[in-house]
Amino acid sequence: MLTGSFPAFVLLQGALYAAYGTESPFLPSFFGERGLSPGEIGLVLAAGTLMRLAAGPVAGHLADRHDATRTVLGLAAAASGLIAFAYLPGYGFWPLLAVSVLHAGAIAALAPLADALALAAAKREGTFFYGWVRGAGSAAFVVGTLVSGLLVAHAGLASIIVSSGLLFLVMAVATARVPPAPAREGRPNLGLDGIREILSLGAFRRMLLVAALVIGSHALNDGFAVIRWREAGIGPGAISLLWSEAVASEVLIFVLAGPWLLTRLGTAKAAMLAAGLGVVRWSVMATSVSVPVLAAIQLLHGLTFALLHLAAMHLIVKVVPERLSATAQTLYGTLGLGAASAVLTAAGGVLYGALGAGSFWVMAGLCIGGLPLAAGLRPNRP
Repeated sequence: MLTGSFPAFVLLQGALYAAYGTESPFLPSFFGERGLSPGEIGLVLAAGTLMRLAAGPVAGHLADRHDATRTVLGLAAAASGLIAFAYLPGYGFWPLLAVSVLHAGAIAALAPLADALALAAAKREGTFFYGWVRGAGSAAFVVGTLVSGLLVAHAGLASIIVSSGLLFLVMAVATARVPPAPAREGRPNLGLDGIREILSLGAFRRMLLVAALVIGSHALNDGFAVIRWREAGIGPGAISLLWSEAVASEVLIFVLAGPWLLTRLGTAKAAMLAAGLGVVRWSVMATSVSVPVLAAIQLLHGLTFALLHLAAMHLIVKVVPERLSATAQTLYGTLGLGAASAVLTAAGGVLYGALGAGSFWVMAGLCIGGLPLAAGLRPNRP
């Protein structure tokens, strides 16, 4: 039987990713229903990502500087829930842009700070692995996505806003059950020196580039796959199943196959596998809307995303000092993922408007570019 803080982290991650799963698949469609064009949807999503670029490192720095990761996480979760409800009266570009930016600022540090706490507890207690906690979050994402499909079919797209807002508030309450990280002796006045120290690590910088290319390539899929599928006549129920299937593959990788693959392949080869399969996945997305084909290719999500994420977490634990863990996590989430997502989501609206499904070929090209960088992704690399 599992002991320690594992159940508390399952509750925390479950609430967080159930909120994400309820909201994210249909949020672009919600924007479309509220009067936004594909290009405007891309700009709104990109603006939110840019806000996360600014807010994430600030939250991580505050958490490390004041040794208050759990407190910062709880306040951010509560703000995320309250701000989400402001989407409901919004219509048109500017109102939805404003709410999106505020909401993005609140949610920017949720996943990185939750990961920082889970990684520290797993290392300290030795009773569970980080992948188990993150896998539980992915399972909650699947449940949230399935429920969102049913809600959209019966109550319309606005229902995802209500449900996700409530789940973020549940997460705020759940944060109190998570044990804080051990107090650090002589809290350092990190300032910008902590960020510079992290970015001076060659292995960390290379990992940021690989994540930006390979995980960043998922931005087009996240923003426009559902729109493409709806245009092809695929119904909400089938879309939810396709989306859930992809995230279900995350659970398999995080809980079972991922740690096994990472142990046997090492960080570099695991990252190369993720990048190579990314080329395959986006090539198929560019050429087919057949539900059976999509169902087959969605299974690769666990390898193109989750395996690379585990490799990144493994590298962070190996090369980053523990006193800078929250800052490192938010830098990974913003510089490694957010910057690429901001550019690719904004470009995705233009690309999709001009090329349609052909825009996925561009994402395949990004993964090809990530292969040689992944080959040198080793924790002991200077």
